[in-house]
Amino acid sequence: MEDNIIEGPTGATLLGLPSPYEAHPCGLLHLPRFLAKIRKHLRGELPTSYMRNFTKGFDGFLCLHLGLDPEQVIDCVRTSSSESQMEERLQALLPADLKVHVWNRKVVQMGMSDMAREKLEEVKADLGAGERKDLLSFADVIDFDERKID
Repeated sequence: MEDNIIEGPTGATLLGLPSPYEAHPCGLLHLPRFLAKIRKHLRGELPTSYMRNFTKGFDGFLCLHLGLDPEQVIDCVRTSSSESQMEERLQALLPADLKVHVWNRKVVQMGMSDMAREKLEEVKADLGAGERKDLLSFADVIDFDERKID
């Protein structure tokens, strides 16, 4: 997908980031998206609308799941001279047991708990999608906002 930026109801929207549903070769959902956001951040290309949740939200929850500080992942990307070196360093940084099934279930279900449904409905309304019954999770809402789903 071409890396376009459009103005959406919540600010600049990047159309070229990976979906939160995209898995890294290690199996973790959202990791390719976090790495792509880090690259953009390091180049000064991550819009303000994304900086609000950068290293928080899914990024922060992923790092918490892995027992890492987000700065460790950022540093891994910053100090690597190639994609292969970054992947090697990332593998060394990640815990031996990624508990992929636990994390992936969280990504898919985030926003479905009773506590989170109200916030999910608020975010959908902000995007002009309050009536949409097919946007069941925050990952769905991200994909909707970034035009990955109609």
